[in-house]
This record gives sequence, structure tokens and C-alpha cells, in this order.
Amino acid sequence: MRAHAKVLLAPSLLLPVLLSACDRGGEEAASPAAEQTSGEARSALDAPPAIPVMGPERPILAFGDSLLAGYGLEDGESYPDRLEQALRARGVNARIANAGVSGDTTAAGLERLDFTLKSQTPKPELAIVSLGGNDMLRSLPPAETRRNLEEILKRLKGDNIRVLLLGMMAAPNLGKDYSAKFNPIYPQLAQEYGATLVPFFLQPVIDKPDLIQQDHVHPTALGIDAIVTATVDDVVAALPKREAAATGATPAGAPRPH
Repeated sequence: MRAHAKVLLAPSLLLPVLLSACDRGGEEAASPAAEQTSGEARSALDAPPAIPVMGPERPILAFGDSLLAGYGLEDGESYPDRLEQALRARGVNARIANAGVSGDTTAAGLERLDFTLKSQTPKPELAIVSLGGNDMLRSLPPAETRRNLEEILKRLKGDNIRVLLLGMMAAPNLGKDYSAKFNPIYPQLAQEYGATLVPFFLQPVIDKPDLIQQDHVHPTALGIDAIVTATVDDVVAALPKREAAATGATPAGAPRPH
């Protein structure tokens, strides 16, 4: 279990308020009801591969905060881990480097981006970016969040690395003005920089308490599987198409053009 600095989290806040709040310490046990949850979320991940893994390795960088780092989960249960398994089940020879750091704001992510990219060998074909939730938790100015995310996307685009941007949404209790400034950041930057967008990363677990840890913030292992099932098509679509044929990775629905 990773160590985390403690902060006070109001249990009455809706999940979107704390969707990337990754500073809370203490290991949280999954609710007993979670063990009885239907295996639908896992079915796409645990079924034997219908397509053999083929072609050259597809290096992917997962760059973000606790939602990628795997807060409160066992080894092998993080989003990057389970996503890699789902991609390989589709025949994609994926290798995902998990560069998620709990507690990161967009400013902290931008600060370590160059070092992270220099440490990747080979260079990733795709970067999955999940940042901004901690900015919102701390009520940082949306203009600052936008500026940092834009610099991150600009840096990745300059290195010819495709991007899957995992979107966040402001909680209603932050006010209409804050939401009006924060929520458009992700779709606008995705359009401007040609990134594939997941509008709200945590949508598959909203209002599903069995898929959320007891901190009311982070997904359980089953919640992660539900998110992977909902987003794996976006990941396949975001990978460079020039390699897709070689890996046999084309899904049932053709990848969206960029």
C-alpha cells in the first residue's frame, strides 16, 4: 500500500468533488456487497483472449494522479494494469507504464513530465492523461488548470505522442461559475490538440456504491474493471492506426479517425 498524506474529506460531498482526491491515508476495505456484484464488469477482462497477441509491442504511458496510481487497490488492480490486460485480450501487444502519482495537481504533473518522458524506452505511442481532479478539490483557478494541461498536451504533441485525455467535471457545490470555467477545459483542449477524449472518466461508477471504496472517492477493483470496459474502445481508437493492422488490434467498431 502506498503512503498518503492525510486530509479531511467531507463524506457528504458527491464523488465528482473528490474524483481525484488522492491524499487521504489509510487502507479502505471493499464493501461486502461489492463481492456480490455481478461479474459483468470483469467479463470483458477475464474471458480468454479471442485474438492472439500479435505484432510489435505498443508502449503506452499512463500519466496522472491516484486514479491511475491505483490508490487503495492491490498490485495488478490499477486502471493501467487492467487496461493492459483488456487490450491484450483484443490482440493488442500493449505494455503500459504506470506514471500515476497520488496527490498530483496539473502543475505537479507538468513539472515532472519531461523527466517521465525521458525515462520511457521506447517512446510511448500513446499517453493516457488523468489530471485536474486535485486542482478542483483545492479550488484552484480553472485558468491555471487549463494552462497546465495545455502545456502537457503541447509537449506530448511536440513529441508526436498521441493522447487520450480523461476528462473531469466540477461538482455542483463549487458553483455555476466555477463549473462553467472548469468543465469545458477537457473537450476544448482535446479538440485543439487532436486528443481522444473520455468526457468523464468516473462516469461508470457514479451512483454505484458497490464500485466505490469506503472513502466514497476511489473505485474498487470491480469499479476499475467497469471503467476499463467503458473506455477500452477509446484507447484502441487513440492508438496510431499505422500499427493497428500489424497487431490485429482492430475492434468490432472501427477506430475513429483523427
